[in-house]
Amino acid sequence: MLDRDGFRPNVGIILLNQKNQVFWGKRIRTHSWQFPQGGIDRGETPEQAMFRELQEEVGLLAEHVRIVARTRDWLRYEVPDRYIRKDARGHYKGQKQIWFLLQLVVPDHALNLRASTHPEFDAWRWNDYWVPLDSVVDFKRGVYELALTELSRYLPRQETKSRFLRQGLRHSEAGDAPQHRPGTHT
Repeated sequence: MLDRDGFRPNVGIILLNQKNQVFWGKRIRTHSWQFPQGGIDRGETPEQAMFRELQEEVGLLAEHVRIVARTRDWLRYEVPDRYIRKDARGHYKGQKQIWFLLQLVVPDHALNLRASTHPEFDAWRWNDYWVPLDSVVDFKRGVYELALTELSRYLPRQETKSRFLRQGLRHSEAGDAPQHRPGTHT
């Protein structure tokens, strides 16, 4: 299904772990890495397509993630002719995508690259948020930059994990400084 300009409707998925690192998948039998993505079927909303692709490509269900944000508009990229089947040249130009930012709410062992009979990825890793811009195929880089930039303002805040720091914040918020104990140096 192409629009009148030759772009196939598609969704892109930026999946975050609890450290705001992003899921980065290695395309099966290649050295290409990318975010999960896939076409929107006739009659499907972008959100429905996103959940279907999420399950097919990485084995996650709707209850495994929280939608943090999505892009406001379609983001487009053109696919170079060398990647287009000869019979589709002249009609197919590329992808138009709605991007979703998702937060994983279960342990990452829930990820399953073999959830589908036609796996897309054969390896994965977590990367810092902006790292994919350095390694994605050139013709997708502009769309990745637009999506990452637009969605970056919605990144969940990182909680302080240190018990010592949390206690220190509580003391200063309450107005009581920790008491000096005899025999200790300040």
